[in-house]
Amino acid sequence: MFVALRFDLAALVLLPYVILTQDDWRPRTWHDFIGIFVTGVMALGGSNALLFIGQQFTTSAVAAIIYSFAPILTPIFALILLSDERLSIRGAVGLFVGLLGVGIVVAPSPTALLLNQNTGQVILLCGAINVSLGSVLIQRVDAPLPSTTETAWGLPLGAAVLHLTSILTGESIKTVEWSPTALLTLIYVGIFAGAVAYTAYFALLSETGAIQTNLINYAIPIVTTFFGWLLLGESITLTTYAGFLIIFAGFGLIKYRAIRSIFSSSRQLS
Repeated sequence: MFVALRFDLAALVLLPYVILTQDDWRPRTWHDFIGIFVTGVMALGGSNALLFIGQQFTTSAVAAIIYSFAPILTPIFALILLSDERLSIRGAVGLFVGLLGVGIVVAPSPTALLLNQNTGQVILLCGAINVSLGSVLIQRVDAPLPSTTETAWGLPLGAAVLHLTSILTGESIKTVEWSPTALLTLIYVGIFAGAVAYTAYFALLSETGAIQTNLINYAIPIVTTFFGWLLLGESITLTTYAGFLIIFAGFGLIKYRAIRSIFSSSRQLS
């Protein structure tokens, strides 16, 4: 229910903005409608529903590990559905190195991984599949609608999916305690982690493709650990630092050519 309300707020912010500022703000073609459907139902509503349900049955560390399979699964779907997105052997190695780094950072316990967690793991894996397949299908549809407009129309559709899921899982709005902290949290995740973040994500998807965009899943444990230390006083161990370095190493393998080009340009300028 919380993520459904978050999507409600994000839609209330982004959709009027698009209507007021964009000339091409209405879906007109079948490709537009299909793109909005895939964005709202799969990439937004379905994936978040599976993520939030799955997290109730397992630890956050295991959830982070399983959701980090999204960058691994994306090239597989791209190979099947897209003709212009391929991953080199070096890139494939980089993906697995990054996944290893994520595992070291979140350090799930063997008990959480192996015992009595099958329900949550299966649901979370379905969520990761949804994210990967959804991002590839958005590219496959290639709707002429601008990505910001597609996102704005996808958000209320995703919210509807989440509200339906909330009802089916027995949640009730009557149980919500509207404290100031809850409202401030909802406003933040609705506007900044919702409208702004999803606009950036889908813009990146349209510019760089599904494989490159889903690499952000490897950055999530790094950002989360940093702000956990900064805001909550959580400790960062040497093992965590080692995990960070391995994630960066995996990213370096994937983006080797781009990094080499940057260093070559720097040397030429100097």
